[in-house]
Amino acid sequence: MRAPAMIAIVKDLMIYITIIVAVILIPIKLGGFGPIFHASAAALAKHHPPGSIALSPKLYATYGTLALGSALALFLYPHAVTGVFSASSRRVVKRNMALLPAYSFALGIIALLGYMALAAGVHTKSTSEAVPLLFLKEFPTWFAGFGFAAIGIGALVPAAIMSIASANLFTRNIYKAFFAPNASHEHEARVAKIVSLIIILLALVFILGFPQQYAISMQQVGGILILQTLPTVVFGLFTRWFHRRGLFLGWLVGIVLGVLMWASTGYQSTSYTVGGVTAYAGIWALIVNIVIAVVFSAIFRAMGLSNGEDETTPSDYRVDVEASA
Repeated sequence: MRAPAMIAIVKDLMIYITIIVAVILIPIKLGGFGPIFHASAAALAKHHPPGSIALSPKLYATYGTLALGSALALFLYPHAVTGVFSASSRRVVKRNMALLPAYSFALGIIALLGYMALAAGVHTKSTSEAVPLLFLKEFPTWFAGFGFAAIGIGALVPAAIMSIASANLFTRNIYKAFFAPNASHEHEARVAKIVSLIIILLALVFILGFPQQYAISMQQVGGILILQTLPTVVFGLFTRWFHRRGLFLGWLVGIVLGVLMWASTGYQSTSYTVGGVTAYAGIWALIVNIVIAVVFSAIFRAMGLSNGEDETTPSDYRVDVEASA
């Protein structure tokens, strides 16, 4: 974890430098943001189907629920939790959360590069190539290379965290639970390192050997699936009222329903229409998930079914004395 954390500092510096230069230099060369938005609007209007720089009122619900679902799912991903658990103290987590809006603001600026590419007359069949082609066209060669390096390292750092999180999940929850229950910490660490390398190689094969749309589709459905863990994780942590079987049934129905809604679009979209309202399929599935969890929890509690026992002990929790003080 220390290696990705150190590289992340370099990554952030390179990305910020690239973005700051881009939003200053490119608008100057293109005549300002007014002409950029005007030119990009004209270019989008010629697309098939026609596009627009302003969101259509018909897409308000879709965009809003997608943003909400993505925000709820963000910290449910194992790699996000791994980053939090590896922090040295609660104070570090609080400081990073306080600085997170600055990083989110940079992401908003990056979105402007798409409009700049349209205004600069960049033509490509692959949307992923728009920004690199923009850099090649508007930047000196040496700085374009710097920007490409920032893009590359910006992808590698999250990938490293994801592989570590996946390897830890496999080692602790599958390998140790079913194959080596008496494995030492050193044994677990060794297996996790091997699995992490295998995951990285498989991901590389997937990206290079399969159409890009497959990767995008996997990302889309991943958000739907991970969002269905929200009731179990959040409700299960903050209240003991929900019954474990009710939470499980809600999760199962949410998973199946979310995948079916995605499949009904031919695996092309994560939007789904219910009662004339088009919204993010993950939110529709989450609503059903919560309803089933509430209803069946009430039923199981009324039936007096056992809800299991809390097997955690005080030693399972680490008290941050410095942060508490």
